[in-house]
Amino acid sequence: MKLAILSRNGKLYSTRRLVEAARVRGHTVRVLDPLRCYMHISSEGFDMHYKGAPLADYNAVIPRIGASITRYGSAVLRQFELMGADTPNPSDAILKARDKLRAHQLLAAQGIGLPTTVFGDNPDDTDDLLSMLGPPPHVIKLNEGTQGAGVMLTEKLSASRGVIEALRGLYAQFVVQEFIREAKGADLRCFVVGGHVVGAMKRQSARGDFRSNLHRGGTAVGVVPSEHEIETALRAAQVLGLGIAGVDLIRSDRGPLVLEVNASPGLEGIERATGLDIAGSIIDHVFASGAASSLKRNRKPAKKSTKRGTTKAKAKAKPKGPKPKAGSASPAKGKRGRL
Repeated sequence: MKLAILSRNGKLYSTRRLVEAARVRGHTVRVLDPLRCYMHISSEGFDMHYKGAPLADYNAVIPRIGASITRYGSAVLRQFELMGADTPNPSDAILKARDKLRAHQLLAAQGIGLPTTVFGDNPDDTDDLLSMLGPPPHVIKLNEGTQGAGVMLTEKLSASRGVIEALRGLYAQFVVQEFIREAKGADLRCFVVGGHVVGAMKRQSARGDFRSNLHRGGTAVGVVPSEHEIETALRAAQVLGLGIAGVDLIRSDRGPLVLEVNASPGLEGIERATGLDIAGSIIDHVFASGAASSLKRNRKPAKKSTKRGTTKAKAKAKPKGPKPKAGSASPAKGKRGRL
């Protein structure tokens, strides 16, 4: 398999691990900076160049697109899709996941548990907006922030108003959510690959901080999530169309609630916490999906009968199989697991 990894930095842990896992399995892999990819678009076809040379014949693309280049990176990925490459995370799915408001609307429409969320634009509506949410504490999040950046906790109504006013002054888009006190600063990252939770870790916030992100000093330990948590994570990834996702859940009195669905989840924290070869799981999934797509594209249509008096049978649609369920293997260091 000829594989491309879209990443600004080939030295990052996640990118290095994916390259290593692909090469161990005998695949050809190249890291491409999406900002150095440029496109030719016409009704006659699609082409792309990279640093002065054409890019062609890639079987699959794994996007590792940072939040700061979401739009351009997604356009590059879409060009690869139009050129026939497979990807576990399509460009449209990444755009859905990066927009917290849109993602929450889509997840809520499918009955997936979420913290109560409000969103508004006009300053004249701030008081009524907050009354819809309820009394503080409130969690205020930038709509497209990552790694805990742009997430604030306010404990007084006046503080909520002040933060909202400041963000509007910066023309920033944001959502306001209820604070889940019973979670005690902890959340659960479920790593979804190809319809399975292949690893999970519980993250605990650092003292004095309510954010559990590892980039904010939080700690992590590998865990086996409950069936309800596994089901919630799988459904969240499926609703957004992601084959690879880091689904962040918070444990509440009313069950698991989805905080965020990350379309480009880091590998370092989850691999170190669980001892699992998550990168290998990703490469195996991409290869299996790409092989299936190639077979489907290359399959020749059945010959139609031309004999007099015979009718042409319509092809029967293949029944959809049951949704994949996660197994019960416990994490083991160096092994590719499935929870």
